[in-house]
Amino acid sequence: MYQEDFDNAEAQERNGDDIYSKPVRAGKRTYFFDVKATKNNDYYLTITESKRKVEKDGHFSYDKHKIFLYKEDFEKFAMGLDEVVRFIKEKCPVQEKTFSEQDTVATPSVEHSAKDGNFTDVDFDKL
Repeated sequence: MYQEDFDNAEAQERNGDDIYSKPVRAGKRTYFFDVKATKNNDYYLTITESKRKVEKDGHFSYDKHKIFLYKEDFEKFAMGLDEVVRFIKEKCPVQEKTFSEQDTVATPSVEHSAKDGNFTDVDFDKL
């Protein structure tokens, strides 16, 4: 299965309640940040980690893990994430990678909102 096929399958799997989606490719993983709406049109966030793996028969499959994050938890979640990322950066500084590792590890892109600019650059490979 090619990445385009995976993207199409992901799109078909999602419900019609998607408001906004941002995929972030990071090495062998893809993270999906999806804004969804409840029946009452209240927004919430799902974060899905998807990792491609090769089955014994040679076919590809995807391991997925999902969390749901509700508006009332955004601030505490962001504060906690920021705190642990800062801790990791302080206690375990970035080590230089070998040439072959640099070739195979993709740097995730971060999309900034022109409206509020409140996004934080997070390197998921370091987590």
